[in-house]
Amino acid sequence: MRALEGLSVVAIEQAVAAPFASARLADAGAHVTKVERPEGDFARGYDDVAKGQSSYFVWLNRGKDSVTLDLSSEDGKSALADLVANADVLIQNLKPGALTRLGFDLERLHSENPRLISCSISGYGEDGPLADRKAYDLLIQAESGLCSITGGPSEPARVGVSLVDIATGATAHAAILEALIRRGTTGQGARISVSMFDVMADWLTVPLLNHEGGNSPQRIGLAHPSIAPYGVFQPKTGAPILISVQSDREWRVLCRDFVGDEALGTDPRFATNVARVQNRDQTDAIVAKAFAQYDAPEAAERLENCKIALATVNDMAGLSDHPQLRRITVDSPNGPVSYPAPGALFVGEQRDYGPIPALNTAKD
Repeated sequence: MRALEGLSVVAIEQAVAAPFASARLADAGAHVTKVERPEGDFARGYDDVAKGQSSYFVWLNRGKDSVTLDLSSEDGKSALADLVANADVLIQNLKPGALTRLGFDLERLHSENPRLISCSISGYGEDGPLADRKAYDLLIQAESGLCSITGGPSEPARVGVSLVDIATGATAHAAILEALIRRGTTGQGARISVSMFDVMADWLTVPLLNHEGGNSPQRIGLAHPSIAPYGVFQPKTGAPILISVQSDREWRVLCRDFVGDEALGTDPRFATNVARVQNRDQTDAIVAKAFAQYDAPEAAERLENCKIALATVNDMAGLSDHPQLRRITVDSPNGPVSYPAPGALFVGEQRDYGPIPALNTAKD
């Protein structure tokens, strides 16, 4: 039996953040009813690469039922009222205030059903100067300052996936589970509000504290602002390799067994991480010169023998063929689709994943 079997979730959702949260609840056995506008969640049309279907949609909507409702009509509102009346969890990412304007004031819903857990996802929260502003992933990446610390020195960059949406969905999922645990003890529901901006601000605590401490982060590409050497180096032949030296002891081992100059391990310019960061260009030049002596397989073997953390700088072709990649296969209206498995592995358990719903196919 999965942990959330018997739980009813109504998700008035679109795009990425809310569907991420509700998909994880569905994976755990909850019955998730996805409420879509008559033309469907616009994420259905983001691309068509997954057997003619959106990669976003097939990733984030497995195991759900789809029902289309015109919430501007009385019939649509009545149908939603019936769904919500029997729900344990209500997730919604409509614009702040939209649910109330439709006649579904959350205060009233919680008064009528004290066990209800609601989770409202928005760009900037339900109050404050930007509460009414439209918000999407890249907009919050920019507004939060994330772009300012992403990319190389020449210009800011977008993180290569919808990081804000995914982080917000994961935060909402965790909060809902926390509320369910508390409800199991107290019998009381919860009203949860999660904003994309708040989530990113939380995740940006370390660079923010560095800025407020007088050390504003700089963009340095594939390197670490606080650790050196921690970056990409090119072997004589083969793919680039990223290494991470996490301690002064590891640095001494690297100098002795990879660089071939044990004295550099205790040289005051490089002996501590603080010194190596201050002399990053010289530090990286020493390591780069050593890498240039070795083909990629030999470099990797030597680093493994040194117990230095490393990774190949892969592209998506490298991920697709990666020996460590676990996959699941889910059914969809256009046939089975294979993609990466969820990160949490329940050891000794076999978990099945529900199909991707066609539009408005929920059974009564």
